[in-house]
Amino acid sequence: MPFIFLRRSAHRHSVPFPVLVAQLCLMLFTSAGLSAEPFSKQVEIDFYRDTTSRNLRGLATRSDGRVVAGPLFTDLTGPPLADLLWTLTPADKGKWWVGSGPHGKILEVTLDSHAPIFSSRELLQLNDTNVFAVLRLPDGSLLAGTSPKGTIQLANSGKVTSGISLPVDSIYDLKLIDSNTVLAATGNPGRIYRIDLRRFRSGGITLEKTTGTKDLADRGITLFGEVRDRNLRKLALLNDGRVLAGSAPKGNLYSFFRDGGPPVMILENRDAEVTDLLVTPSDDIYAAVVFSQSNTASTRINRPVVTPKTSPEKEATSGPPSSPDTPLERFTGRSSIIWIPHGDGFPETLVSRSGAAFYQIALRGEQLLIASGEQGDFLGYDLRQRRSLTFPGSVSAQLNGLAAIDSGRFLALRNNAPGLALIDFDASGPRELETRRLDLGAPSRLGALRFNRLRNLGDSSIDLSLRTNFGSDDVEGWTPWTKLISNDGGWQAKSSLRGRYFRLKLTLPASSPASLEMDKATLYGLPQNRRPTLTDFRLFAANFGLLPAPDPVTPASITLGQVINQSKDSSDDKRRSSLLASAVVPSPGMQIAYWTLNDADGDKLSATFSLRRDGDNHWTDVAMKVDTPYTQFDTSHLEDGIYFTRLVVDEESPRPVTERLSTTFETDDLVIDRTPPEVLSASAVRVGDNVIVTVRGRDKLSLLEGVELRFNNGLVQTVEQPADGIRDGREETFVLEIPMSRLAPATNVEAVLYDSVGNSTARRLVW
Repeated sequence: MPFIFLRRSAHRHSVPFPVLVAQLCLMLFTSAGLSAEPFSKQVEIDFYRDTTSRNLRGLATRSDGRVVAGPLFTDLTGPPLADLLWTLTPADKGKWWVGSGPHGKILEVTLDSHAPIFSSRELLQLNDTNVFAVLRLPDGSLLAGTSPKGTIQLANSGKVTSGISLPVDSIYDLKLIDSNTVLAATGNPGRIYRIDLRRFRSGGITLEKTTGTKDLADRGITLFGEVRDRNLRKLALLNDGRVLAGSAPKGNLYSFFRDGGPPVMILENRDAEVTDLLVTPSDDIYAAVVFSQSNTASTRINRPVVTPKTSPEKEATSGPPSSPDTPLERFTGRSSIIWIPHGDGFPETLVSRSGAAFYQIALRGEQLLIASGEQGDFLGYDLRQRRSLTFPGSVSAQLNGLAAIDSGRFLALRNNAPGLALIDFDASGPRELETRRLDLGAPSRLGALRFNRLRNLGDSSIDLSLRTNFGSDDVEGWTPWTKLISNDGGWQAKSSLRGRYFRLKLTLPASSPASLEMDKATLYGLPQNRRPTLTDFRLFAANFGLLPAPDPVTPASITLGQVINQSKDSSDDKRRSSLLASAVVPSPGMQIAYWTLNDADGDKLSATFSLRRDGDNHWTDVAMKVDTPYTQFDTSHLEDGIYFTRLVVDEESPRPVTERLSTTFETDDLVIDRTPPEVLSASAVRVGDNVIVTVRGRDKLSLLEGVELRFNNGLVQTVEQPADGIRDGREETFVLEIPMSRLAPATNVEAVLYDSVGNSTARRLVW
């Protein structure tokens, strides 16, 4: 089999010819020339993806990436309420009741109609830890459900007049059926109790746990329904009288007939919690479901538990706030809004978001409002356009509750830190937006910013500012905000801005119309020009050449599939096909040099390959500014010796000449060796029944590879393992010991000593 040698340094190894051809084709395939694409880059700004709820004011972002008008979100100031705020219930006009923990207080808050503040007073303190459910009855009295004692308590004029401890741990929801009947959803076990208010009012206060069915019935409490899941969290009523109930920790949705009885499964889940239910006048059902990988429903609130003075409540819908010294853990679950049309349709997921917990939903016209956490997100869903919305949110971690004030205003309950917030969809005020930290991919010089489309807005009404950073830290290293100036439909800074990361701030006047729309934006920039790199360089042995195949003819048209897939039949693709079809053939005196270049910016590159003999100072350019990843040249005119090689790589058009970079790489040494090795000593000696052949040789430039022994009886043996065990020098000794039984009737041997480049010397030995 013929041999060819692959050179990477002065030390070379022989490679069979077919293997070399496969290697060469693979390398040529992976090193096809780089195409010259535009050097300027662009980053699309999707405002829905790239803006958080906390960084919005008076604006909202939509799931199609656009900016639209939004509400004004104001965190109200007022006296401290409680560590935990669980429920928000409308009371008298301008007043709300707040159930809290961990001291079992019910607070009454009053809004100041002239300022963003509120006042509060303690309305009740119940004999339990947490107040999870508060219901205002038609006569103005208050009914409350608590945990972990599972009590129902009735209060009037700030005083508890009736109460009982049910055989459960928690009361999670209270729903008024008629003026004299209330349903109570409980936890551990998951039940619904029917409460006859007339009999309950007259029963007084019973602090001990009541378990007997008769004792409960005497107080006007009967079992309405029960499920196998541990907790029933939320209740809702359909127009036909059926009762809906959402559970945890499975997250199932059940329906009960108006008179109770066994449940009917509407929606089944795993590791989830139904946190809220909303039924529209047309009987459409909307359910907020939080999914988490846990067997306890409380883990959707990823906050450390503060142990109260009494026993902790193990099945709370939310956890207590963290202490200042305890870091928050990021919520890793997801939440969904499930829609069931007309009360008996098939469930459909409208909204799904990872890393957020949905707490309460409310309806405003054709918009579904979602109070959530754990980043204070206030979200929405447009039922007509079927698009998700992100509204301005809170600095607190959670928005636990929503209560409508009027058609355009809502009061929000917030936790961690606890307080209240006012959400006003009709207020006029500053409209601002600030994006997250966005990555340009590489340090760049920034150009213009352009919007795809603006509706009901003029360029002069848009105020844009931009700041940059070469580091990824969210806090330090940022430049001051730089105002962008409107110019020819785009916005650009007066002076050059540079950086790897950027933030964009958008401000609109308060008088901007509610019908405004701003499409996605695009920021243009020129990345830093990075120098090309040499990732591979190889020298093939002399006496082999490459026969390049002709380039294919350029087609007169492209296919529709190429247009759709944005593919193009570039010159690089043609060159790749041509190289793969090229033949590697024996060619005396020829030498192939191959390299792989990489440019992170996609520059078109050219290479100059040069030689310099050891001891000379002059470089000879063998290939000048070639765009192919190889060159081949004739070495027959070169003297024997070691030649230094280099590769000078230059960036080419369309980059301006003043911006082009040039890099010089020192590459592998090329050894020109046409001198055969010298045999220093050789012998063939018969010792007993064996013949020992010993050949010692030396080569001037190349490493010795081995000796081929051709006995005159036709036997051929090759020895490539030297006597000292390591083939690593230009002088080696090769020894072969062979039995006479294999040599008969041979009388001599021809020993051919060869080096790594194929030069050889022969010697006839007789024994």
